Amino acid sequence: MQRPAAIPTVQIDNEQVTVTEWRFPPGGETGWHRHGMNYVVVPQTTGPLLLETPNGQVTSQLTTGVAYYRPVGVEHNVINPGDAEFVFVEIELKRA
Repeated sequence: MQRPAAIPTVQIDNEQVTVTEWRFPPGGETGWHRHGMNYVVVPQTTGPLLLETPNGQVTSQLTTGVAYYRPVGVEHNVINPGDAEFVFVEIELKRA
């Protein structure tokens, strides 16, 4: 079954960072990708996201406004398993 695509909107893209708002419709996904930079995610919605990873599926519970950091190299497909839109802001760090 084909999932709808999550919708990225780049808000800032300069020499230091790329800031992208991600909007996931119900069942929406990013598609498999590998992060080429360290990044911070700031959830705008509270709820679960399903992560398909090379080691299997993991459910991650996110809370509005509670940011988290991940290092370069993370590989996954992010899926909204819920029946309402899910939104987060991703901040990719281009410089250490």
